[in-house]
Amino acid sequence: MKLYGKVQGTGQPLVMLHGLFGTHENLGGLSRQLAENYQVHALDLRNHGRSPHVEEMNYPAMAADVREYIEEHRLGSAIVVGHSMGGKVAMQLTLESPELVTSLVVLDIAPAAYGDRHKEIFKGLYSLDLEELSSRAAADQPLTEYVTELPVRQFLLKNLVRGENGFKWRMNLFAIYQGYQNIVSAVAEKCWDGKTLFIRGDQSDYITKQHRNDIVMRFPGAKVVTIEGTGHWLHAEKPAAVLKVINRFLGG
Repeated sequence: MKLYGKVQGTGQPLVMLHGLFGTHENLGGLSRQLAENYQVHALDLRNHGRSPHVEEMNYPAMAADVREYIEEHRLGSAIVVGHSMGGKVAMQLTLESPELVTSLVVLDIAPAAYGDRHKEIFKGLYSLDLEELSSRAAADQPLTEYVTELPVRQFLLKNLVRGENGFKWRMNLFAIYQGYQNIVSAVAEKCWDGKTLFIRGDQSDYITKQHRNDIVMRFPGAKVVTIEGTGHWLHAEKPAAVLKVINRFLGG
């Protein structure tokens, strides 16, 4: 598995991992800022972006992909930052290969299992007749029946690219759908007492009081910081605040 990675900056290696339906570009602003002090490797996870499409979709496999990237690029050990699904990949990697991780930063996700949060999104994506689409914008209207939030639709439709016979998905939608129960599952039940930071949005329900035991059981030394006035996309809603928290944590 040869993951695609965009490398920026110099210094201590820092690996960035995006969320479900995303690419490295979704964390682009944060990556550029962090690249002022670190060598940032922003990756596309399997079945997303420019990375290979395969059938298997679970956290052990995705963590193994990132481990292979770190070893192939001879990074030694790295700071690992992940948002949502990418945060779970980062946690799985840390718990399975602690020697590769110096510090762990998780954006708005707990190591716990979640319910089905993307049912309507899958319905909407599968409802689109890609061969009949005249433009990416033309896909927005039919998608509104399933996804009401414009920013979410815009985020999802970034995955549409032109193919030989009309549009196609840049992501492997079928493999993601087939592996969805693995994606919402919990990460490994191991323990790492290294330097760990969880950043949550106060308007998000991805990290709640109910998730405290899941976090402490695996990461007993973890620090949890809340960014006020943000939801699950805290890094896009208040990028300066998120960057400040990360820099303070890594520099401390």
